[in-house]
Amino acid sequence: MAIITVGDVDLFYEEAGRGPGLVLVHGSWVDHHEWDQMVPLLAGHFRVVSYERRGHSSSSAPDRQGSIREDVEDLFGLIRLLGLDPAVVVGNSFGGLVALRLAAAHPEVVAAIVVHEPPGLGLLADDPVHAEVLQGFTARVGEVAATLKAGKYAEGAELFVDSIALGPGSWERLPVTQQETFIRNAPTFLDELGDPDSLTLDLGQLQNYTGPVLLTQGDQSPPMFAAVLDRIHGALPHAQRLTCSGAGHIPHLTHPQDYAESVIKYAVQDDGAS
Repeated sequence: MAIITVGDVDLFYEEAGRGPGLVLVHGSWVDHHEWDQMVPLLAGHFRVVSYERRGHSSSSAPDRQGSIREDVEDLFGLIRLLGLDPAVVVGNSFGGLVALRLAAAHPEVVAAIVVHEPPGLGLLADDPVHAEVLQGFTARVGEVAATLKAGKYAEGAELFVDSIALGPGSWERLPVTQQETFIRNAPTFLDELGDPDSLTLDLGQLQNYTGPVLLTQGDQSPPMFAAVLDRIHGALPHAQRLTCSGAGHIPHLTHPQDYAESVIKYAVQDDGAS
């Protein structure tokens, strides 16, 4: 267990292995334990750091509205202070947006990025093909937000998991410890929703990043994630795409061996070629 101060927050992190730096960036509601199955698989090739984004579990946060820009600067500071740069940055879901924004804003600290299904729904806002899907998603998010604002964190977490993230009945199948993490970090989801820029991405700025990129998706995931990746791929035509067979939104939990092998194959190859 370790704590590092980055700007105005204390970030919890753990590290394992030796070699080039690799940072794991978790998504909404969760914490560094999301990567517990992946870390030992990656540690034979990298110096792996898994950390908790501001406000999540053991990491601190100011008592005010936060922003994804702060998440990006936290990650930048973490990489620099730990001497990981340039690092491979692997992000899942909201963590994928943080990783992409880091590559756009601070490409000098990024050796490669691997992102799985970033929820950049703002990229689809002008696409009538996805209007109905986005309306349905917005309505479900609104239900979750209303439940959380009423102080019903457990109910809100269950509603998010079953109606948005993983599908009906998934909450009951989660380990109790993971359910507790969702409930504990419920306020962070409200904080993300309170940031108008949280689900957007400046594709023009992202085009300034010319390093290696792997965009992954699960073949069991909602099609809107593939549509978001299509937009990102359009801005980064050199990016590679990978569809994870049998997986959904969290391949690092459901298919850790396969996903770790994909990350290693891609990142080690690119590290050796650079």
